[in-house]
Amino acid sequence: MDPRRLHPQARAAMQVQQRVPLTRATLPAVRHSMLDATPAEVGDGPAIRSVADVDAGGVPARLYRDDDRDAMPVVLFAHGGGWVMGGVDTHDGLCRQVAAASGWAVLSVDYRLAPEHPYPAAVDDMARALAWLRGPGAARHGLDAARIAVAGDSAGGHLAAVTARRARDAGIRLTGQLLVCPVIDPAADYPALDEYGLDREEMRFFWDAYAPPGVDRTQPDLDPLRADLTGLAPAVVITAELDVLCAEGERYAAAMLAAGVPVTATRYQGLIHNFPRKLALFDAAHIALGQVTAALRRW
Repeated sequence: MDPRRLHPQARAAMQVQQRVPLTRATLPAVRHSMLDATPAEVGDGPAIRSVADVDAGGVPARLYRDDDRDAMPVVLFAHGGGWVMGGVDTHDGLCRQVAAASGWAVLSVDYRLAPEHPYPAAVDDMARALAWLRGPGAARHGLDAARIAVAGDSAGGHLAAVTARRARDAGIRLTGQLLVCPVIDPAADYPALDEYGLDREEMRFFWDAYAPPGVDRTQPDLDPLRADLTGLAPAVVITAELDVLCAEGERYAAAMLAAGVPVTATRYQGLIHNFPRKLALFDAAHIALGQVTAALRRW
């Protein structure tokens, strides 16, 4: 890969979080590293009217509202981190920005992490949170059960995609899905972009932690490309050119489009994995945020 294609802000961004080889032994340190880097990468986000930790049907979550009106539409959000790290705190600034700019509430799900809680724990937690949003608990928080979108970044994008398909299968009509640099394909042959952040060995670690060897990774809950995609909610898919996940995210966008799903897919040139979360480092993150919030306002 020609290094001249790397965005100048990406060079600086890769120096912010200290990288160590990812193993089960080093995972606690890597989790702390992601959290410690969050202020420099994401920033604090704006002050908004209400931020509250809630119990979403037995699943811990954080609810963001920047409006006092009743029956607010709501984004069910799954954070990234390879299913093994991250949480509501690493994505607090991003969720604040979405709530402030979109007019939607955001419910950020603190789903159980692998390898302590492998598949299907995380996706089951998303399902429980979705069920809560459609019940009386959400109504008590002024949320509109008829206007729910799902969203996620990286591994959270995978959880959002699976949640959207599961909702369709259950006859639940979602308003839309927002997939940011999503993980999609457990059998992907990742390109050699190791010097640009997320690398092949990390992706193998993430998959082995979430869906350990012996688990059937061809099932649609793990490989969304194997599912019937007809009738899914409209989608926005954001990818980054120098992300090992770029190709699979674009394949999923194309597969949804071929199935008749309204899709907007955008590849950001010269950028690296999950740049949209890093609002303090990337000008383009604010453009991607605007794309996401514009879709929500349109929906």
